[in-house]
Amino acid sequence: MTTAKTRTERDSMGEMQVPAQAYYGASTQRAVLNFPVSTLRFSRNFNRGLAQIKQAAARVNMELGLLDARVGEAIVSAAQEVIDGKLEEHFVVDIFQTGSGTSTNMNANEVIANRAAEILGSPRGTRGPVHPNDHVNKGQSSNDVIPTAIHLAAANAVKGELIPALEMLRDAMNAKSKEFWPIIKTGRTHLQDATPIRLGQEFLGYAGQAERSIRRARQALEELCEVALGGTAVGTGVGAHQEFAPKVIARLSQMTGLPLRETTNHFQAQSTLDNIVAASGAMNAIAVSLIKVANDMRWLGSGPRAGIGELDLPEVQPGSSIMPGKVNPVIPESLAQACAHVIGNHVSVTLAGQSGNFEINVMMPVAAYNLVQSVELLASAASNFVVQCVKDIKATERGPKMVEQGLAICTGLVPAIGYDASAKIAQEAQRTGETVRQVAKRRTTLTDAQLDELLDAEAMTEPTAKIAAGG
Repeated sequence: MTTAKTRTERDSMGEMQVPAQAYYGASTQRAVLNFPVSTLRFSRNFNRGLAQIKQAAARVNMELGLLDARVGEAIVSAAQEVIDGKLEEHFVVDIFQTGSGTSTNMNANEVIANRAAEILGSPRGTRGPVHPNDHVNKGQSSNDVIPTAIHLAAANAVKGELIPALEMLRDAMNAKSKEFWPIIKTGRTHLQDATPIRLGQEFLGYAGQAERSIRRARQALEELCEVALGGTAVGTGVGAHQEFAPKVIARLSQMTGLPLRETTNHFQAQSTLDNIVAASGAMNAIAVSLIKVANDMRWLGSGPRAGIGELDLPEVQPGSSIMPGKVNPVIPESLAQACAHVIGNHVSVTLAGQSGNFEINVMMPVAAYNLVQSVELLASAASNFVVQCVKDIKATERGPKMVEQGLAICTGLVPAIGYDASAKIAQEAQRTGETVRQVAKRRTTLTDAQLDELLDAEAMTEPTAKIAAGG
C-alpha cells in the first residue's frame, strides 16, 4: 500500500499535512477536511473573477508603494494562470462551507501565493517570499472580496453568455415570425379554440418574450456592477488604503469591459445579498418565460396524428425504446428542465439573502454557486434550443385547414347579428359537426358575400380593420 506524499504547511492554527503537489496550503486543507459535504465546487467563472480581483489588487498595491514590485509581479503572473484556467484543479473547497466564503478566499490566496513563490524560485509552502494573507490578500477581506467575486462572475456570464444567447433566440424567433406570417390558424385561449391568429404573430410573441428577457438580463447586470470591494471586514474599510478600492475597481472594469462601480454604502453591500437576490430574480423571470416558449413548442408539435400537429419540430433522436418511429420534442424538454433548475436555484438564493446577520451575510457560497449556475444554464439551454430546434421548425398544413372548422370564428358575426345569435350558431355547429358558415347561411339572412366578409379569418388578425368592415 502506498501513501500519498505530503508536505508540512503552517497557518495561524498550526501545522497541516498538505498533498505535496497541491498549490493550496494549510487553511484550504482544513476546509477540505471540515466540509466533506458534496461534490459541488465553484465554477471556473467564479474562480476567474476571484483571481482577477487578486491580480488587480497586486497591481494597485504596487502602484501605491505597498507591495514589493518583485513579489507583486509574481502574484500578477500566478493570478493570470488562475484566470487562464491552468490551476483549476487546485480549487478544492466544497460549496457548503463557511458562510462568508473565507475558505475559498484563502484557497485562492494560497494557490496564488505558492505559485508566485515558485515563480520566484522558492518551493511551495514556504510562505516566505509570498504570503497568502500579507501579500495576496493585502487591502482585502473575505467579507468584501467574496461578494465582489460573485458579482464579477455573474456579471461576466450575463454579459458574455446570457445576453448573446437571448439575442440569438430573439433573432431566430423574429425570423420565424416573418417566415410564418402568411399562415392563418386558430388561436387558443384556455386550451380552447379562439379567434384566428397568424402563426407569425405567435412567433412574434416569442420574440417579444426574448426581447424582454434581454432587458431583464441587463437590469441584472446593472445590479451586479455595484461591488462591495473596499469595505474589508465590516464595511468600514479598516486595513485598506483609501485609494485601494477605487483603483482596483477601475482596473477590473478595464480588464472585464464591465461598468463596475464601488458601492456608495458598504454596510449594506456586505451585510446583504440584495443585489444578488434581485439578479437571481431576473434569472427566475427569464426561466419562467422560456418554459412557456418550450411548452408551446411541445404542444404545437404534438402528434403527429393525434395531437395539434401545427409544427414539425426537428427530429434529433429516436423517442422510445419500445415504440419504433416515435420522435419526441427532446430539445424543448431539455430547455424546460434547465429552467426548472434555475427556478429552484432562485429559491435557494432567496433563502440565502435572508441570512444577513448584522455586518455580514453567511450564505454567500451557496448564493454564488446558484446564481452563476443559473446564468450559465440559461445561456447554454437557450442557445441550444435555437440551434437544435427553433432554426429548423417547419409549419404544417394542419393549422390553416382547421380555421374554417373553428367555432370561435363566429365572433366575426357579432357586429352583424349580435352576441346571443352568434353563440347559438356556434352551439348548433358544435352539435351538428357543421361549420359556423354553414349554420349561419341556414339560420340568417346573410348573403354569401356578407359571410365571406364577416368570416374572413385573415381580416380577424387585424382587429381595427375588421371592426371597421363589420360596422
